[in-house]
Amino acid sequence: MGKFNDITCFLFADPSFISGAATAIDLGGTLVVYNQFRTTQEADFRAMASDWASVGKDIQESVKKFEKEQECQKAEIV
Repeated sequence: MGKFNDITCFLFADPSFISGAATAIDLGGTLVVYNQFRTTQEADFRAMASDWASVGKDIQESVKKFEKEQECQKAEIV
């Protein structure tokens, strides 16, 4: 993908500044481009995999935050 978060933005093509500005005057919505998949099953699989990757990332961040809080509490006790 590139600049955007691959987990959440895989459906959308990477826009440029020019294409973004052009969509402001594109009243018919003809410039909106989506990444396409060969089958609906492939699109669904990518969407579900993306959802679970986001959940996994959230869990990892929560575990790290919890561990850091535990270390701080141990330091305060000592």
